[in-house]
Amino acid sequence: MIARPNLFSVSGGDTVQIIKTASALKDIGVDVDVLIHSNIDYSKYNLLHFFNIIDPEDILGHTLKSNLPYVVSTIYVDYKEYDKLHRKDTLGVLSKIFPHDTIEYFKTLAKYIYKGEKVSTLKFFLKGHRRSIQCIIKNASLLLPNSESEYQRLEKDYSIKQKYIVVPNAIDPILFKHDEQYERNIILCVARIEGRKNQLNVIRALKDTSYKVIFIGAISPNQQNYYKQCKAEATENMQFFDFMNQEQLLDYYSKAKVHILASWFETTGLSNLEAGAMGCNLVVGRRGDVEEYFDNNVEYCEPGDLQSIRTAVEKSWNKDASSTLQSKIFNNFTWKVTAKKTHEAYQTILSYDTIR
Repeated sequence: MIARPNLFSVSGGDTVQIIKTASALKDIGVDVDVLIHSNIDYSKYNLLHFFNIIDPEDILGHTLKSNLPYVVSTIYVDYKEYDKLHRKDTLGVLSKIFPHDTIEYFKTLAKYIYKGEKVSTLKFFLKGHRRSIQCIIKNASLLLPNSESEYQRLEKDYSIKQKYIVVPNAIDPILFKHDEQYERNIILCVARIEGRKNQLNVIRALKDTSYKVIFIGAISPNQQNYYKQCKAEATENMQFFDFMNQEQLLDYYSKAKVHILASWFETTGLSNLEAGAMGCNLVVGRRGDVEEYFDNNVEYCEPGDLQSIRTAVEKSWNKDASSTLQSKIFNNFTWKVTAKKTHEAYQTILSYDTIR
């Protein structure tokens, strides 16, 4: 498994997805290494598994050098709406002028020149962002999107069909168990602090209300000003905490009546699954692939509409936890299920059974 170089220094949902998938695969007899560096002895492996197709600069070089079959967990997050319509910085201005793939190309080029961030091959700069993604899709043995919706978006945006198997995002059913012993008296938002996650509009919708609102998440390195604005506009009923691991989050999930992720885009929102499993009602931004996971078992909101956010929170606060949602999560979205689907994909490619 080959992941972005800052997988551990800038933790996100993909960090959990990769580590938990690898662990669950090992439990069923698959030999897995998780690598974030560029110097890899490819001869040790039968198959490569990449993550985050939105970062083709981290993938392309390995596909060209290894001559091994590979799969891609696409985690195809779409930043276009937020960047073009709601960012107020230079990137937001440029997004109104240039296509999204062009913006992503120049972002990578700038990080390479000014920050010294490495790319897996300099051929990325010759191909460009869009053609690099198309090359990766075309030559993949299989794509492993988190939902049918995710694959359909990817195919539409890059005009290439490819074989795929849907591999859902998941939770640990032993760790995230519904616990009734706590009084549920907070609204919780677990997510990296960044514009796409939309904490600022949640703050504006719920400021000076009777709700106690807690935000937990690392500050996105390139969005320090966004965090400062969130802090500046937050009122006394709101608190901020830095990144917490899953074990640390248990106490907060147990005390939350509502978990809100009013994002401009989510493939799933891993914290949504965790919170839902622990009996929180969910408020979810109606963007991305979330409806495929949550059906009508959550309250949806429009990320840019403060009244919509406030109304969804009020409805969620005043109803019982959804046993239907919990059952769906525990039956369909566990790391055991994820590992089984991933292993099926590996077997399809390698044509032999690694379980003895």
